Amino acid sequence: MTTLKFTTQLLTAIVTSSILFSCSGKKENVILQKTEQAIQKPNIIYILTDDLGYGDVGVFFQNQRKKENDHSEPWTKTPNLDKMAAEGAMLTHHYTAAPVCAPSRSSFLSGLSQGHANVRDGQFDKALADNHTVGNVMQKAGYATAAIGKWGLMGSSRWSEDGDSWPAHPLNRGFDYYYGYMRHVDGHEHYPVEGVYRGAKEVYENKNEVSKGLDKCYTGDLWTAVAKKWIVEQTTAEKNTPFFMFLAYDTPHAVTEIPTQAYPEGGGLNGGLQWLGKPGNMINSASGEVDSWIHPDYADATYDHDNNPETAEVAWPNVYKRYATSTRRIDDAVGDIFQLLADLDIDKNTLVIFTSDNGPSIESYLPDEDFAANFFNSFGPFDGIKRDVLEGGERVPTIARWPSRIPADQLVESPSIGYDWLPTFTDAAGLPAPINSDGVSLLPSLTGQGEQEESLVYVEYNQGGKTPEYNEFSPNNRGRLRKQMQMMRVGDLVGLRYNIQDADDDFEFYNVIEDTHQAKNLAGNNDMAELQKQMKESVLQVRMPNSTAARPYDDQLVPASHISNVKNGVKWRAYESKAPWLPQVTTLTAVAQGTVKSPAPEQIDSNQGNVYLFEGYIKIPENGAYTFYLNATNKTFVRIHEASVIDADYDYAAGTLREGKMNLKAGYHPIRVYYQNKPNKENTIDLQWKGPSMAKSKIPESSFFIE
Repeated sequence: MTTLKFTTQLLTAIVTSSILFSCSGKKENVILQKTEQAIQKPNIIYILTDDLGYGDVGVFFQNQRKKENDHSEPWTKTPNLDKMAAEGAMLTHHYTAAPVCAPSRSSFLSGLSQGHANVRDGQFDKALADNHTVGNVMQKAGYATAAIGKWGLMGSSRWSEDGDSWPAHPLNRGFDYYYGYMRHVDGHEHYPVEGVYRGAKEVYENKNEVSKGLDKCYTGDLWTAVAKKWIVEQTTAEKNTPFFMFLAYDTPHAVTEIPTQAYPEGGGLNGGLQWLGKPGNMINSASGEVDSWIHPDYADATYDHDNNPETAEVAWPNVYKRYATSTRRIDDAVGDIFQLLADLDIDKNTLVIFTSDNGPSIESYLPDEDFAANFFNSFGPFDGIKRDVLEGGERVPTIARWPSRIPADQLVESPSIGYDWLPTFTDAAGLPAPINSDGVSLLPSLTGQGEQEESLVYVEYNQGGKTPEYNEFSPNNRGRLRKQMQMMRVGDLVGLRYNIQDADDDFEFYNVIEDTHQAKNLAGNNDMAELQKQMKESVLQVRMPNSTAARPYDDQLVPASHISNVKNGVKWRAYESKAPWLPQVTTLTAVAQGTVKSPAPEQIDSNQGNVYLFEGYIKIPENGAYTFYLNATNKTFVRIHEASVIDADYDYAAGTLREGKMNLKAGYHPIRVYYQNKPNKENTIDLQWKGPSMAKSKIPESSFFIE
């Protein structure tokens, strides 16, 4: 186990080392010493549930409750997810990028942390940025793509002067096919026609509203039937094209509605849920009574409500029977999909990820029936729920299955986070991730092949309200005022801040291996003083402010690196990449390298490589706000520390001016400039700056250094 001393040394190395290391632990030189190779591309299915807690899945927590057989602690079952875990890998330290759905989903789709994503906090229905997405990168990797279920990132009049034009419709963000709820609020109702508790909702197929005829269609069933139909179409079309599916359930979220009937018998190609396509009978479970069916395992379930074995047990309250039925329905759907993959003989080469968008909710739309997350302890062995950056709001149940590559019964205990999936999927497809991604590929830890890069586990979020006052939570976390929150994990330690008032507010530190309830704050220990200083610096170096989600530390000056023995110049490396974007180069091998005076491709006397990386330090002359300007002949991307300062990669037109702003302390700041080199053609980078007492001008060669 990582000791506190080691963790402190680790973070010290992260902050004070040369540019070869970032604060996320990435090495920008060669790690795996491998080149891109042609591989058999797997099909990929990413299943995302809505508000499913870490503790709601049997193999993660509920089976432990069953084993303890304490009748005052009821339990539920997820047999198909347990089987999936036995046949693949459980990621027990996987975090969501944010503790609420819209920012969480935006980070997954974009591959960006909440320090860079354009959708932050409770920005529901805001347009997902027009940049690399998991959809369009998989399209460019040769995949057919589909998004099915809840979207909520299309853009609306609340966020756009263009009105409700939906500029970020899934078809405009990399998906060939879409079927589901466009609006965030629609996902709060699981019967689009009947609208039992929240009114009728609209369902869209591509850009056409198609809710007419969806009578008695429970959305958990509807999305599954459509997903199965689309998978069959891809497999039988003789396209020889792999597919990527983003299957986003809106259950078990909030309303706790239940199906009309038992899950159809069997599964796969000829059983389970089926798309019938007949108005009024679109799927084979669209009959019977709406919102009526309780799973038989829970219909007559009782529990020891007063923790007294001498008194008679009482029935589970209706709302918990409903919740257990809803989560079990998801489990049934997973089993149905796996049977379909087996029936189509594509099971072994299909990577399936199952996870959740955030921790468990305590919402209920049922009249006179409240819902408490501690009935089943849906937060698992942690404190916190949805909207908390405590472990219970951030740690989500995550399973990966890929029979041909992921060994069975794997336990992955290294920390990871939701924006790691985009690099993981591109890696599976044989390509490096786009350079703007904050994530890393998780294939090494999943497959046991190669060296796993450390994930940058960083979360920022602003939310009113307080953490519930559950007895299961540590006293210091009960009724905790949220507001501005921040979390970063390094090694076994989580740094945590709630109700942040100022950039100088201290972090609390918890060893989340030994102290899952985050009860013992280690910040007062003598060996934590240096870690405190370094984490305050690190969280400023991994992000860019966003005016729509203001933070108390937005105007803080980003600290310089602690280096010495410098000389003028920058190092450069050349790489060959088949990716149609500027790539992360961690898994590529340099084909040429050297030193030049500044990030300028025209200074390199070589025609090797189609991607250049310039790295070194830029010396900031005095404290203040700096604006950096870029004009280049080809795609370019600029990082200072781990902050994405200038993105001129996606859809960049040569000669277009791009800029970025940072508040920087005087001193040496690590800089990396990525450039798409075109051999035997004009290649130039014009990098300028403006700052305190400094007019806009070209950054002089005398400002660049290497250690």
